[in-house]
Amino acid sequence: MGSLNDTETTHTPPHIPQFKNATNFGTIPEEISHPFDGQTEQPKVHQRAAPDTRFVGPPDLEVARLALADVKRILKPPRTSGKGYKDPQLHTVLRERLEGMQRLLWAYVDPQSPTHGKWIAASVHVAKLLEKKPHYAQVVRQRARDFIDDPTDLPYDDHGTANESILDKDEGIAQDIHVHLQGIGPLVRAKDLVEFMDTPEMRKRTGFTKSINIVTAQRWMKKLDYRWTVDAKGQFVDGHERADTVAYRQHVFLPRWHKVVSRTRDWSKQYENDQPLPQGDERHIVVWFHDESTFYANDRRKGGWRRLGASITPYAKGEGASQMVVDMVSPEYGWLRSPDGTEAARILFKAGVNREGYFTNADIITQVKRSMDILEKHYPHEDHVFIFDNATTHTKRADNALSARHMPKGTSKPGANWGVETPVRDSHGKPLYHSNRKIMKMKVHMKDGQLPDGSQQSLYFQSGESKGLFKGMAVILEERGLTEEAKLRSQCPNFKCPAGATQCCCRRVLYNQPDFRAERSLLEIECDKRGFQVIFLPKFHCKLNFIEQCWGYAKRIYRHYPASSKEADLERNLIASLESIPLVSMRRFYTRSCQFMDAYDRGLTGRQSAWATKKYKGHRVLPEWILEELYAAGIM
Repeated sequence: MGSLNDTETTHTPPHIPQFKNATNFGTIPEEISHPFDGQTEQPKVHQRAAPDTRFVGPPDLEVARLALADVKRILKPPRTSGKGYKDPQLHTVLRERLEGMQRLLWAYVDPQSPTHGKWIAASVHVAKLLEKKPHYAQVVRQRARDFIDDPTDLPYDDHGTANESILDKDEGIAQDIHVHLQGIGPLVRAKDLVEFMDTPEMRKRTGFTKSINIVTAQRWMKKLDYRWTVDAKGQFVDGHERADTVAYRQHVFLPRWHKVVSRTRDWSKQYENDQPLPQGDERHIVVWFHDESTFYANDRRKGGWRRLGASITPYAKGEGASQMVVDMVSPEYGWLRSPDGTEAARILFKAGVNREGYFTNADIITQVKRSMDILEKHYPHEDHVFIFDNATTHTKRADNALSARHMPKGTSKPGANWGVETPVRDSHGKPLYHSNRKIMKMKVHMKDGQLPDGSQQSLYFQSGESKGLFKGMAVILEERGLTEEAKLRSQCPNFKCPAGATQCCCRRVLYNQPDFRAERSLLEIECDKRGFQVIFLPKFHCKLNFIEQCWGYAKRIYRHYPASSKEADLERNLIASLESIPLVSMRRFYTRSCQFMDAYDRGLTGRQSAWATKKYKGHRVLPEWILEELYAAGIM
């Protein structure tokens, strides 16, 4: 080891351990005094600095005494009340290392010690006392010096961490990689990660002396939740954060929801088994969420643990027979039905051209009428609001409703008059089909509009040579006094007008006319007649409809039933699965949807909302400090 003088090289031995997370090694006292500034810090984890080969003298005796007091406080933390100490719950290795440091500091600062004021001699004495090899003296001195420099730098055991990824050690690096890859675009390569880690900034931060290889980058990509995928062929596009979707969510849906939710019961975790009424003199509201789902005969569990050598029965190909279910659910009562269960809103439907056709807007309205009958008869003491997905089946307007979407700018010619194409229906309201399975259609006149003075405006000429012909957008605008607008082009390319534009083309001008914008869906008109309110969810926001989670719960149960190709078994198992959902689970699903709505109301994006609702599951609204936590987590 060298002479026992009081100067030494602070070179760190090769096997000095790198530190792990403090939580793996027990509880560290909340306050550890710093020998220089007296401030308190929380224990932290960091990489060792590069070895310093300069010669330095022994630590100051007063500084060493303060360090000794800190070590004692870690090994024997005082009770919060009363005398005595509490168990620090330290890992065995960490405890032994701290005790070695304690003995060194005591031997160095105690006036009665034969090694008082002799730093190296004290460490050699401690090594002999603990029956350690001579090299231990240098190790314990280095640990003590590190602790004196930073009282939160504890000698944790690094056993088993040789293969620990730097992404686990430093979450900040993982977050910076995320930000870099997001800035590249939707398609990134593992090579992009290699190049990013090879930059001087990241080299200095990580201490890497050479580039990571492509295999390491691919492994990190998986760890960062990236997967190698091939773009789909256009079947689905997520417009969750599309400008028009966000505008509807923030300025139409959420304001309407706030007016409703203030008069609903709170089904948060502390209330999920009782029914607290909202404050105020107004009647409270029950919200009914509507949706459709399809169950398939061959939708069964396909994975599980099997003994080696056990035979495997091939499962049936294809989805098998299907059964569509259409229902409504509320957190108060569950599925919409009468108290005795004899009347229900649920519809079971066999979809398909050669079966019962397809579920149309007319079927939705028939179901809603039946639902309103049940609610008026059995739940008249409450107000009821229907929540529907923003699907065309639900938002359909009357066939002849005002719409500028497909209007030509000029007047129609004889023999080619413009009109609204509408399906030909049978006596039961079902659409008829051609032999090629395409729906039969016919043209009808669009209904009259309304001029600025309140009088009716027919969109078709009523007299003269052009009697019965469609006027065209230009003439319609001129009759409304919009002569300059009538000279604009028919429409912007693909009707994708510039953001915020209202006078860019004839179609946009007519689209924004009051009578055109006032058109309502058939569903809203039907419910409004009987005093029921309808709210449409934003597009691409299925997480706001808690019935989706009810479908998922039921399908999980359904997959455990014995497989069968019989449609009777399919229907029976489907119903049993739906009835197996506990009401308390429905209320929890509803609470989660409310959390998403509250998150969007605070301006969070879909990713941020998902993080927040996962962290806080018990309340209908998120805490006031959620934005601070998002910033702290690097999500904002």
